Amino acid sequence: MSLSSGNRPVRIGLIGCGMISEFQSEAIRQVPHAEIAGYYDMVAERAQARSARYGGKVYKDLEDMLRDPGVTAVSICTPSGLHLEPAVAAAKAGKHIMVEKPIEITPERADAIIDACRQAGITLGAIFPRRFHDSSQAVKAAVGAGRFGTLVLADVAIKWWRSQKYYDEGGWKGTWKLDGGGALMNQGIHGIDLLQWLMGGIDSVVGFTATRAHQRIEVEDAAAAAVRFKNGALGSIEGTTGAWPGTKIRTEICGSAGSIALEDEVILSWKFEKELPEDEEIRRKFGPRAGLSGGGASDPKAIDCEGHRRQFADFVESIRAGRKPRVDGAEARQAVAIIAAIYRSAREGRAVKVD
Repeated sequence: MSLSSGNRPVRIGLIGCGMISEFQSEAIRQVPHAEIAGYYDMVAERAQARSARYGGKVYKDLEDMLRDPGVTAVSICTPSGLHLEPAVAAAKAGKHIMVEKPIEITPERADAIIDACRQAGITLGAIFPRRFHDSSQAVKAAVGAGRFGTLVLADVAIKWWRSQKYYDEGGWKGTWKLDGGGALMNQGIHGIDLLQWLMGGIDSVVGFTATRAHQRIEVEDAAAAAVRFKNGALGSIEGTTGAWPGTKIRTEICGSAGSIALEDEVILSWKFEKELPEDEEIRRKFGPRAGLSGGGASDPKAIDCEGHRRQFADFVESIRAGRKPRVDGAEARQAVAIIAAIYRSAREGRAVKVD
């Protein structure tokens, strides 16, 4: 079903008013045909602070927001392990849904969200803004065009830093119940999703995890995995929050006819056996340049909202046009399934197929 037609705006209510809701609010107010309907948080003062800055109503409880006919869609910004319950409630209320990453902390909980939205006939989107970078789109197009020849190796390294204070002050951070994991599920999931999307999916993994640089957390702050992609190529995933001072996410893809290297959204290397006229322009346009954000390598707030803006623009247009968003629930589930397989492999000491 669609709650938006003609030129009526898509009015979005934000559920959960932590740090990420600020980036989403900045993004939404830059999207044509989108408006912030209001905010709900269990701590009312947080919702009031967001409303004072960005406008919109403060809802006294979740049911109040979901009953409001002026709310077209909701965006869920609660802790990772608390996405399922508000998503199911919103689906039953007929609201379209955007969910911050990860869509949930296990494939089973992700499936429950996907099923609820399918049954309700509403649009489900999930945040993975790195897919919307122009450089990511250029790499995806090169893979699709077969420019790499036979894909051989691909890897991603997420070597970030989070202080002990980050975990001590976070409450839910570093817990299995609400964070769903550590350096992979919370921080590394962006790079993992981009790698698997560019390469067409991961078939199986062999993983190792450890807690090396932090105390008083239940989850890993370092992980490494060997992977086999669905296309037969091999590769690796590295992730940590214990690498001071933190570096940009590095992604490399190598094939028999070409290789590329990315650092965040910057293309460091773009080389193909058969050079095309547009290759030099790609290197010029997406190579190292001033004005880019730090990508969150050492500070969770050191990101810009451009990726979120592009993704919300796609989400809003998908509602208006009655189509699927570019990152729907099934797409968002893939990275969660990969990380769950790495965790299982580390526990059981064997190769694990990705669900």
